[in-house]
Amino acid sequence: MDEALLRGLAPGVLAVLVRRGADFAAAEDAVQDALVEAVRVWPAGTPRDPKGWLVTVAWRRFLDAARSDASRRRREDLVDREPAPGPAPPVDDTLQLYFLCAHPSLSPSSAVALTLRAVGGLTTRQIAQAYLVPEATMAQRISRAKRTVSKVRLDRPGDVSTVLRVLYLVFNEGYSGDVDLAAEAVRLTRQLAASIDHPEVAGLLALMLLHHARRAARTAPDGSLVPLAEQDRARWDTGAIAEGIAILQAALARDRLGEFQAQAAIAALHADAPTAAETDWVQIVEWYDELARLTGSPVVRLNRAVAVGEADGPRAGLAALAELDATLPRHTAVAAYLHERDGDLATAARLYAEAARKAASPAERDHLTRQAARLNARQGP
Repeated sequence: MDEALLRGLAPGVLAVLVRRGADFAAAEDAVQDALVEAVRVWPAGTPRDPKGWLVTVAWRRFLDAARSDASRRRREDLVDREPAPGPAPPVDDTLQLYFLCAHPSLSPSSAVALTLRAVGGLTTRQIAQAYLVPEATMAQRISRAKRTVSKVRLDRPGDVSTVLRVLYLVFNEGYSGDVDLAAEAVRLTRQLAASIDHPEVAGLLALMLLHHARRAARTAPDGSLVPLAEQDRARWDTGAIAEGIAILQAALARDRLGEFQAQAAIAALHADAPTAAETDWVQIVEWYDELARLTGSPVVRLNRAVAVGEADGPRAGLAALAELDATLPRHTAVAAYLHERDGDLATAARLYAEAARKAASPAERDHLTRQAARLNARQGP
């Protein structure tokens, strides 16, 4: 049984049922029934038109369920609309499915879970393991999301930026359990890029590829974080970097700059540098200026302060940092780094320790604690 084939076909089959008038929750149940039937039947011989077979079986399962719940008129209307068995129409409705799963009426966490379930083809258990929550909790979250979007009519163009934001959230979750969400986000974004010609979709795909290319070098064998400047660049995936840069260059050539293209440009400058010392920090600052103009994000300005510290010296970085709210996440860690670069080891050690207490993850906390200990050891008793 080709599980990859089934996962790849499932979103398109679900989209066909939704387009025919099935509500999302019932359509998703019918598609799952069809997939179970395929697992049972296909080992004896895969049909010539696998998608058409799944559409036919799923639609019939949906009708069976509808007949038991709906009124006589509704049942008769659905029966009248049943198409004759045959090849599936050559229409890709997957893009509509993306828009439905990323509908603004859903919370970000619900949109991510529903996208992974309906478009990604992951099981509820896999999604729950990836998010480290009980399966029952994730099942409730997905059920609520399906009930919400069942009331939505996609009678106008969807918001691409919302879809991209959801995919970016999926990517940033990383991986856990038996599901690599970062790799899954790359796969889904590739699928979206094949469905829509949009420079920001290309920009997000390039950004993901460039970040994902460095994944093997981000942690030491003991699981501790390895800062970018200290990573073994021989472990970076040069094929993914080359692909990401090519995709980014094609997107930038269209002269419709967006935030994901700007982020990808920064990632490309890091990836293209043979060593940390050869990083083109001046260009990175310029791209952060563009990104700040596009987003107005204080987090972008925080990262810009680091780049300014590298390009123009730590005191320039500290001056840029002084203009920002000190309660921003990672503000204290950035201040610690810049003070260390400026030679003020006592202040840097104190700030590293303070930043460790505020860290969002155990790995980040341990890294900052080690930085504080390193500087304290250098200063002596």
